Amino acid sequence: MPTHNETKILPYSAQGMYDLVADVASYPEFLPWCAAARVKSVTDEGSRQIMAADLVISFKVFRERFGSQVILHPKDKFIDTQYLDGPFKYMKSTWKFEDTAEGCAVTFFVDFEFKNAILQGVIGLVFNEAMLRIVRAFETRADALYGQARP
Repeated sequence: MPTHNETKILPYSAQGMYDLVADVASYPEFLPWCAAARVKSVTDEGSRQIMAADLVISFKVFRERFGSQVILHPKDKFIDTQYLDGPFKYMKSTWKFEDTAEGCAVTFFVDFEFKNAILQGVIGLVFNEAMLRIVRAFETRADALYGQARP
């Protein structure tokens, strides 16, 4: 179903970008359509942390809550999200952050399908634009947090 995969070079450190994306509780402050976020638990498992989190997504007349397991790999600067419950048939996303000479290479991948065919159809019409807005929201948040305005 809809997938999105992109890599961008941003003028920030991999650690800074990792920290920004790992801060799920702050998503409603800057992420389009994210009406609420709640981190239910964070458990250390060796070199990784397992976060259980709920997000409330509000889009037009639709308002849905979904639960995810967010697997944080701080040493490797990698975040893997697994869907737990809510309006999706399935949902998976990954973030990877690597320092480069220009700053940080941020790679984002998402793949999902809604259970509701009407919602899937509505999202399908605007999926690419929605993904671009979400990625831009993270870039804008990085600019605000780390103080570098980009053209």
